[in-house]
Amino acid sequence: MTYHVDALHVGESTRVRSLTRRAGGKAVNVACVLHAVGADGHVLAPVGGPAGAEFAELLRATGVPADLVPDPAPTRTTIAVVDSGGQASVLLEPAVTRDWPALLARAEALIPAAEVVVVSGSMPEGAPPDALATVIALARAAGRPIIVDTSGPALLQALDAGATLVKPNAAELAQVAPEQPDPVLAARTLATRYAGTVVVASLGADGAVLAGPDGACHARPGAALTGNPTGAGDALVAGLARGLAAGHAVPELLAESVALSAAAVLHPFAGRLDPAEYARQRAAVTVRALQGQP
Repeated sequence: MTYHVDALHVGESTRVRSLTRRAGGKAVNVACVLHAVGADGHVLAPVGGPAGAEFAELLRATGVPADLVPDPAPTRTTIAVVDSGGQASVLLEPAVTRDWPALLARAEALIPAAEVVVVSGSMPEGAPPDALATVIALARAAGRPIIVDTSGPALLQALDAGATLVKPNAAELAQVAPEQPDPVLAARTLATRYAGTVVVASLGADGAVLAGPDGACHARPGAALTGNPTGAGDALVAGLARGLAAGHAVPELLAESVALSAAAVLHPFAGRLDPAEYARQRAAVTVRALQGQP
């Protein structure tokens, strides 16, 4: 649910100007952005309870295909409060699964038919400690690239398990590479340490840095943008997935991804964008190679 307010008054009553309910979550946002630019995205998610039924109905309305696995745990609701300046405050209920084996079995069946696999968000309570590593192993065994957008111990697990690409933001980088406070240098350090994985650091208004075995580059949008940043990172992941599927070279891959992220900021709802705005942003993105060692 997204609440639009003039200003959020912590500890006081805040009047809501408008409310939108939609099927959300990071993976859903990725698939919806792919759908918006004419690419195929397929959602795999557990659903349970009344919120799960509503989620399924709202997701069908987007036109994005999905495999929704019944789960005894109720589907969570996330609340985003967006003020008139575009500042977003997000309340996250815990993610829970009570039937991880069913979800994993469906993933195993679907992965061989995928061009790129994306795992986005926190690992749910109820999943085994090695859940993410298991999904990465399934993708690698099927010869499919896998992008992981997560944080904390799960991010380290993705690096250890050899994910094709990980996409932390600056705060998430600080969690796993506290010895390197600069996010650009942290991304390059992790890419060197985990040589099989490309690290893409999302830097908010400053674009993104990609670090991998062939070096590093930095892509920036053409201008500072004001809007709703919720879901901008998911749009970046969508661009990375689309670029990997198309076999794009690194500069083009990163430039297109940053342009999608910028276009998403300018849309009021996460997981949505205007394709014409994406084209305008793509024309303005600049990419430069980063020299030297991390």
